This record gives sequence, structure tokens and C-alpha cells, in this order.
Amino acid sequence: MVASPAQPSGPTAASGPAHDPAALPAPTVEDVRHAQKTLSGVVRTTALEGSRHLSSLLGSPVHFKCENLQRTGSFKLRGAYVRIAGLSPAERARGVVAASAGNHAQGVALAASLLGVRSTVFMPEGAPLPKVAATRDYGAQVRLRGQVVDETLRAAQDCARETGAVFIHPFDHPDVVAGQGTLGLEILEQCPEVRTIVVGVGGGGLAAGVALAVKALRPDVRVVGVQAAGAAAYPPSLEAGKPVVLEKLSTMADGIKVGRPGDVPFALVEDLVDEVRTVSEDALSSALLLCLERAKLVVEPAGASPVAALLADPAAFEGPVVAVLSGGNVDPLVLQRTLRHGMAAAGRYLSLRLRLTDSPGALAALLRELTVADANVLDVGHVRTDPRLGLDEAEVELHLETKGPEHCVEVTSVLRAAGYKVMS
Repeated sequence: MVASPAQPSGPTAASGPAHDPAALPAPTVEDVRHAQKTLSGVVRTTALEGSRHLSSLLGSPVHFKCENLQRTGSFKLRGAYVRIAGLSPAERARGVVAASAGNHAQGVALAASLLGVRSTVFMPEGAPLPKVAATRDYGAQVRLRGQVVDETLRAAQDCARETGAVFIHPFDHPDVVAGQGTLGLEILEQCPEVRTIVVGVGGGGLAAGVALAVKALRPDVRVVGVQAAGAAAYPPSLEAGKPVVLEKLSTMADGIKVGRPGDVPFALVEDLVDEVRTVSEDALSSALLLCLERAKLVVEPAGASPVAALLADPAAFEGPVVAVLSGGNVDPLVLQRTLRHGMAAAGRYLSLRLRLTDSPGALAALLRELTVADANVLDVGHVRTDPRLGLDEAEVELHLETKGPEHCVEVTSVLRAAGYKVMS
């Protein structure tokens, strides 16, 4: 099914804009092996790095599969390249079109450029500028359409119908799933003793591909998918026995923010993935912080979802464990907000309000108490005119950096012992 760059791929080559991926034969482990050959010299065999902190927490070895260090910053290049490489010469001549907020956009752009195929990538109007610039730099023509990805997707599909270009779906195609499955082959080669593989799940292409490869060769290995609780379409879909659509999505993890599982990956996930778990936004941001502080790895929230699952319930995973860090393309502003959220979730930030006497030196005295408590002041808000306050009162809002939950309690106790009324 999967073709080398020089050959059409048979059944999958007949795939015009109106193509239905569910009508194609399901990918097999042989397709994944063929994809691995197709990708030789194109993708990096990314590193497998041990995590001492998580290994200690789980009581068994934990490794990170660092696809955040892959070309284009995520695993998406694997599936995009295999899909475009499988097109017939006539299809390549018509060009390809895709829709994405980031990772798939860059994967398609680079894959098409390497294969000499013209690419048009639709991105939301609010897409982060670094991702837009990177997609252009990889060779794609970028068109900004729509406020949300669904609108962008419709614009891309309209373009494919109008121009005859081949639409490259981010996850719902057998060739894409086979390409992502090469990651599973690498994990087995790099860590033959692995017992559990944990991978983030959006539309399901990566989880399906990894499970397809791993279960064919090592059926004893447990494959666990992870979704953000605010965008978890797989649990209700698995319960219903078919893909269902979520009416509302809310998560910082854009890379796995997908409202409906793909038909092709869903069938494989339902059959081969042992469990799909969900994680909270607090867990995601704490995981991103851990990757940055302990592993020195920049990982986007979606890529940190397997780490979030390990942190949330370490006893649920038999080791050795491989956690797939699927991407590292995070906008700096999002990274800043997420890190601050992660520090708050880890008890490293403390926000509180208190009242003091509105007199010269009162604020300086308060800050001296915080110095004694060894708290780092990040921000101070000082309100002196408010109908809730007495004539001689002022209200102060403090944002502090602390050393953890126990230190937060200590700081609050120091202030109360000094006579301050702490309100939050």
C-alpha cells in the first residue's frame, strides 16, 4: 500500500479530492515496514532519553521518545511524506493541499518540498506567527482562512475540489497511519525490553500506527493513549463503537484538540490500543514544566500528554515505559502561560490578598516579612480607594514565587503570625 517516491502505491494512489479513506484497505505491519524504507534518509531516528525523575516515581525505567527533536519539530513529517510519496505522477503534478494549525502544516510543507510537489497549506487566521513563518520557509504557499481549524479544513477541502489538488489529511488515511507507525518500530529497536508505550491521541493517527506496528511484533507490550480531558473524543467513541463528534473542545494542547476520531485510525485504536486515558490541564502544564526543568526538553502541551498521564497515576504503568514526546512546536507566548500555569499547579506560585494599615512604611514592612519567609515577589497590586476598605486601610494583592506547596503554607503562616489578615 505504501509507495516509495518513485512508484505509485496502487489502491491508495486513486485518491482525488472526494476520496473516502475508510473505503481503502486497512494498513498492515508490512505497510509500516515499507514506510520505514520510504522514510530512510528523510526522518531522523530520534533519541530515546531516560528520565531519572519519572523512573524514581514509577519504580521502573521511563524513557522519552524525543519526536520533539524530529525534523519540523514533530512526528507529522513521517505520515505526510509517506502519503505524498505514494501519489501517482499525475497526482503529484496537481499538487497537494492541507489544513493545519501547525505541526501537520510543517510536515506537509517539507515533505512536498523534498518530493518536488507544489503545496498549499491553509492555516487559521489566528495561527501563531512562528508556525506560519516556518511553514512558508519549508516551501508551502500559506493561506490564512477561518477562525477555528474546522473552518480552515473546509477551506482546504474546497480548494482541493476546485483545483484538483490532493488533500492530505492529518490522520485519516492508511498511508499516514503507516508512516506514523514507523515510530513504533523505532521504539522496539531502541528499547526491546519495553512493557508499556504511552502516546498522545488527537485524531488517532499516531496511536493507531504505533499500536499497529508494536502489537504485530510484540503483542505483550501495552499501548496506552492519552487525551486532554477537555477534548477527549475517543472515550465516548469507543463506548459507542463508532466515531462521535464532541460539541465543545477546550484544552491548551492544540496538537490533540480534535473533535472527531478519524475512521481509519479509530478502527485500529479500538482493536489494538489497550486503554485511552484523559488528563487535566493542570497535569499537562505540570508535565511540560517537568520536561523543561528536569529533561531540558522543550515540548508542546500535546507532546507532554504522556508525561502528564504518568504523573497523574504512576502506579497504572508497568515499566519499562516509553513516553512519546510527539512535538515541540510551541508558541513562546503559549509556553510562557503554560509554564506559569504549571508552576501554579505544582505549588510554585502563590497568589493572595491581604489588608494592612494605610500608613507610610506599611508596604515596606510587609515586603520585609516576605523576605523573612524567603518568597520571591513577582507582582504587587496596591488598592487604597475602594468602598469596601476603611479610611485607614489598603488592600494588597501579591503574586509570589515559592518553592512548593509546603513553602506556600509557611509563607501564609508567617504573614498571619505577623498580624496580617490573609483573604486568599
